[in-house]
Amino acid sequence: MLRATRPLIHVSSSRFPVLTRRHARRFVSSLLAEAHANHTGDRRPPPQNAITSKLHFINSVNEDGSQIPMYRVLDGAGKVIEGAEVPEIDEALARRIYASMVHLPIIDDVLCNLQRQGKIAFWMTSYGEEAALVGSAAALAPDDEVLSQYRELGVLLYRGFGYDALLNHVCGNYLDGCTGGKNMPMHFGSREHHFHMISAPLANQIPQAAGVGYALKRDPQRRGRNCAVVYFGEGAASEGDFHAGMMFASTIPSPTLFFARNNGFAISTPASEQYYGDGVAARGPGYGVHTVRVDGNDALAVYGAVQEARRLCIRDGRAVLVEAMTYRVGHHSTSDDSFAYRPREAVEERRRLDDPIARFRMFLESRGWWNAHEEQALLARLKDEFMQAFRRAEALPKPELQYMFSEVYGGEEPWTLRENREDLKRLVEKYGDVWEPWRTDLKKFRGEGRTWPEEAQMEK
Repeated sequence: MLRATRPLIHVSSSRFPVLTRRHARRFVSSLLAEAHANHTGDRRPPPQNAITSKLHFINSVNEDGSQIPMYRVLDGAGKVIEGAEVPEIDEALARRIYASMVHLPIIDDVLCNLQRQGKIAFWMTSYGEEAALVGSAAALAPDDEVLSQYRELGVLLYRGFGYDALLNHVCGNYLDGCTGGKNMPMHFGSREHHFHMISAPLANQIPQAAGVGYALKRDPQRRGRNCAVVYFGEGAASEGDFHAGMMFASTIPSPTLFFARNNGFAISTPASEQYYGDGVAARGPGYGVHTVRVDGNDALAVYGAVQEARRLCIRDGRAVLVEAMTYRVGHHSTSDDSFAYRPREAVEERRRLDDPIARFRMFLESRGWWNAHEEQALLARLKDEFMQAFRRAEALPKPELQYMFSEVYGGEEPWTLRENREDLKRLVEKYGDVWEPWRTDLKKFRGEGRTWPEEAQMEK
């Protein structure tokens, strides 16, 4: 059975047919290709790239071979650089950004000390990277989807994640809403705040973010309104997952904002030993991705760069790469002693000369938006609130002992897990009252390890 189709050629009342616009373009292209072949004797299709008869190698994304410049708004004294493109910011937003930056060293100081006292298991600080974290968070919509590495607590706090939620997770008590008290600290996540759960393997969040961005693009309710934002360090950018994520977001276009925190060290490996090229930003154009490099210690510049990156990301529905150049003043974690691989004097000098919090504070003071009295009051209030929250979290028991076996697998529970639970139950009943270490530790759990589900209930 024949179907009526749109005619390829419209026949006019005149002697000659009239071509459609599409076929007219094809006709003209074929004529140009034939002319090119007749002139050069080359029967291949016309090249898409510019042709040169000179052999020339390149090693830079800039024609003159220079490095990618770094966008900066504030100098070291918090003054706006002459001629700088300054993002619009009002007093209320500037004060919020500053207060959120000040939160971080207070939290880091307290939790590092508590870890040394054995009261918590582990911590990773944000020293020196406060502007990169909070400045970027301020430029995002509160419902943009964030996938982070592990040093992005400032982003989550800026979105309203409270001290109690933070410390319940750090202490691993039964109110831990992130991992249910099952995982080590730093594995944050909050559905309410559109902050995807952190997982330990390095860089796995990068290709996942490309998928999240694509899902947003397919969602009629969020298309053109939200983007996915993925944070990672320059060390993670050496992983294959970085390239996989960039390739996905480039060839299957999605509104995914890649934010690289180049803090100079991948644990003990300096950036100079991680790559020979021009940092992480130089890789963006290779994937056809809009790219910018920004001073990660300049909160105002980070805010402006990410604000524009997000606009491009959502407008075009394509990936954007931001590389924030900063410096990790603290140790990699409480399990690390960075002075074993870098001189203490160099770290202290860098902190003295380029403190992102001090730089932004001087900017606020120059506008009349902040003063010394407010500074003292803020520091005292934040530390008092944090310590009160810690005392509340520390006093709460850990989840019931049997909870370690639940919510591990989806679907039917494996027989191995049931067997493990029965073995532990048997050992607790045998030694829980007679062996002092167990008797002491069991008191830390809700129910003191005495509450166990009925087998019939577990099989349902």
